This record gives sequence, structure tokens and C-alpha cells, in this order.
Amino acid sequence: MAARINKAIELLDQDQPVYYVGEHTGAELSYESGQSLAKTCADYINVGMEHGAFDMAGLNRFMQGLAESGPTNSGHLTPAVIVEMPVEGSSADVIRANAWQFRQVLARGVHGILLCHAESPEAVKAFVEACRYPFQTIGVGSHLDTGCRGSAGQGSAAPIWGVSTDQYLEKADPWPLNPNGELMLGLKIENKRALQNVEMTIRVPGIAFVEWGPGDMGMSFGYQNTPNPYPAEMIEARDRVFAACKAAGVAFLEGASPDDVADNIDQGVRIFSAGSAGEVADAGRSYTNRSMPV
Repeated sequence: MAARINKAIELLDQDQPVYYVGEHTGAELSYESGQSLAKTCADYINVGMEHGAFDMAGLNRFMQGLAESGPTNSGHLTPAVIVEMPVEGSSADVIRANAWQFRQVLARGVHGILLCHAESPEAVKAFVEACRYPFQTIGVGSHLDTGCRGSAGQGSAAPIWGVSTDQYLEKADPWPLNPNGELMLGLKIENKRALQNVEMTIRVPGIAFVEWGPGDMGMSFGYQNTPNPYPAEMIEARDRVFAACKAAGVAFLEGASPDDVADNIDQGVRIFSAGSAGEVADAGRSYTNRSMPV
């Protein structure tokens, strides 16, 4: 039996690297695609809705396919599922006006949300609050205001997690803010405006992981296509985000190859793409002598 519902959180809590699959440009979501990924080699599945379709009916069927074809070999009912959202973290007002998106996605039973273009601590604070129930009070008053996620979505989400509605209500809170929480909230720091505030932004309680988004960051610096190799200003941006993550104790997500994943692990990167055939995950798991079954 797994110790937690969210496989990715369970691994990060052990300081083990996490590996994901899934496109950032979206993919067809169906019951059958959920079935096909139920035994994925990855620890979590990224569902790209920033540029892919905001398809709640498809996401609902996908999550059902995952749950009904589980459990994973590690004993989790499903791999964790994190949805990359279309709403931008440009301001608290934008987040509040689009909080319905978070409610819709969370009610499908996903295990986390990735906020793109997280530009300010005020926007991220509103994001965390939008994903929390009002009765969850850890951090409220000192750093956060009362959560604003409403009742009803727990009825559809709880069966995907394999728990009762009351258990879901208790566990559907951001980790590591709530040590017993099973929701994983992440940020993309991917433009110059976000970069200016990164040290404060990622210290908002409730954030579990951060990535720097080289494609959009490159555009923010004026490049039509992502330069390869990165110019000095982009390397400096990446290093600043990484340093801020280390200082805040937040997991850093970055790409790697089978040849350099061990070095990246040693540097402190904790979330990677698994690779097209799982080759990055295989190399990384071997390097860290991971004991949790795939």
C-alpha cells in the first residue's frame, strides 16, 4: 500500500527526484488515454491546458480511465495528475476573476495545478487561496487569507482519489504548507516581470515546485525562438530562479538527458521529464537507488 495518495509528493517528501510525462501543448483526453497511462513509467502526468483545449469533459473521462485501470505498481490508485492552466498569474485580480477554472479542474480529481506566468506574490497568494477550502487554516492570518474553494466538487473528486468525501476534504490542501495535504501547486517563472519578483513570489506558502520556462523567458528577452545554447541573460535568469528555489526549499523542475540527469540531481534539481521512452527516469532512478516501484 502507498503511504500517500499523491505519488509525486510522497517521493519529494523523501527527497527523491520525480519524473513526469505529458505535453505542454495539450493532448487528446479520453477514457482510453487514461487507461493507456494508468501504468505509465512516470510519477506524474502533465496535462497541458495552457495551449491545449480547456476540456473538462475529456479530463473527467481521462481521470476515470486512470482510476479504473489502477493501481500503479507502487500501490497508488493513479499516477499524480497536474494540470497546466490557461489563466496567467499576472495579478491577483486576474486570478480571482478566473478562479472558476481552478474549481473546475480540481473537481475532476487532479492532484495538482501549474500556474503559468506567475508574476507577483499577490497573484500567487490569490492562486493558493483559490485552491483551498475555507476551513483549512494553516498559514491563514500570517501569510494567507481564507481559502475560497467551494463545496460540491469533492463529490466527483473523492472517488478518483479512492477516499470518502470527508477524507478528500481533509486531504485536498496544498503540500508542504499542510504536511498531510495531497495537492501539489506549482509555478512557471517565465518572463522578465516574473523574474523581478521571483524571490518573494515562490515564498508564498503552499507552493511545492517551480520551473523557469525557457521558451517564454526567451521571448520575453526578445528572441523569436529559444536560443541554443542559451545566451548569458537566459542562463542568469535560470540560475536566479534555481537559487530562489533552493533558498525557499521549493522543488525545481528542469529538463535533462540520461547523460546529465545525475549531475542535475546532485545540483538539486528534483523534477524532470521522464524522457520519450522513460530513459531519463531510468537513469535517474538508478543513480538514486530508488526503492519505490515504478
